[in-house]
Amino acid sequence: MFTKNKDGASAQSYTPPVDTSKSAPSRTGTRSTGVASIICNDMEIKGSINSEGALHIDGVVDGDVTAGDITIGATGKVIGEVKGEAVKVKGEVLGSIRGRRVELETGARVEGDILHASLSIQPNAIFEGQVKHAEDPLKTSAPKAARPAGSDTSSSAAKPASTDSKPASTTSAHGSALS
Repeated sequence: MFTKNKDGASAQSYTPPVDTSKSAPSRTGTRSTGVASIICNDMEIKGSINSEGALHIDGVVDGDVTAGDITIGATGKVIGEVKGEAVKVKGEVLGSIRGRRVELETGARVEGDILHASLSIQPNAIFEGQVKHAEDPLKTSAPKAARPAGSDTSSSAAKPASTDSKPASTTSAHGSALS
């Protein structure tokens, strides 16, 4: 559409700016704040999952899971390390969890260590492992994963203490030096 200005020249009419907030997110490091990716309760995945966005797991994942926000639903199960900004567990995790904000909700079952900046555990959540606070749990090294029940017990933690020349008081049950 054209209009004539007073000297007779044509000028284009005004075009409103385009709303870019509804366009597809770019993959240049920005995390999508849209809908979470969902692993349904009839799915079983063998292998690791990496995502920058949100992830909701109702099925079984046999591998490590890394995402921005992770929710493990009541029917969800992860066998491996779970790492994310926010980790909410309603189901089961057999492995370590690293997250800035970790929540174990009623009915959750975690067998593994948790490295966190903020942790909340609701009543009737089951947790077996060690907890360690870290300012940035996503940057530090991962805690050791707990062994699931019924797994091979021939690990060094299950063996009796050796009778070599080291004094017994300098090692803990996990084999690390005490100072």
